[in-house]
Amino acid sequence: MSAFAGFGEGAVEFYDGLLADNSRAYWTDQREVYERDVRGPMLALLDDLEPEFGPGKVFRPYRDVRFSHDKTPFKTHCGGYTAPFYVEVSSEGMLAAGGYYVMAPDQVSRYRTAVDDERRGEDLRARLAAAEADGLTVDGEQLKTRPRGTDPDHPRLDLLRHKGLYVSRRWPPDGVLHGPRARDRVRTVWRTARPVADWLDDHVGSSELPRR
Repeated sequence: MSAFAGFGEGAVEFYDGLLADNSRAYWTDQREVYERDVRGPMLALLDDLEPEFGPGKVFRPYRDVRFSHDKTPFKTHCGGYTAPFYVEVSSEGMLAAGGYYVMAPDQVSRYRTAVDDERRGEDLRARLAAAEADGLTVDGEQLKTRPRGTDPDHPRLDLLRHKGLYVSRRWPPDGVLHGPRARDRVRTVWRTARPVADWLDDHVGSSELPRR
């Protein structure tokens, strides 16, 4: 694999077209663009980052439509990951993130136990605040109300609501996307996200439930 030199000039246009025509005919016609300007560069990017973050993989472009009302066959972005870090390119540009996008029920239980503990919970809050100070956004699915049995005056109620927790940064399409400095953007975000990701690894960890 050659060194990452940026995503191809056709990457954004490819996903613009896929949004307009999410069909197998479009995919077949544009497959070469996807391989050259999207998937190939994503593999090279993950390969460049492997010495610091570990080996990465590229998500398959095909959507799992078994449990979705949306039956379009292809994802409208390309995602790469080396857990718990993630990078994505689409018509909206590039996203880099670190954390747990979604947590299984056993992970949520361990997460809430840790957040409920003052020392560990405030440690997480401090790590999130530091990430925000460095320009990242805190995100993740949340309950609209408080978890059952939780004191409405709990000092970390906002954190207890989370069913997923990650920090991220997004860049709109620009010239950097198509050059090697895109790698530096991802590396910087992943380094900044590492304290949050480490907290989640230490106190939540992987799900022990069988995959559906």
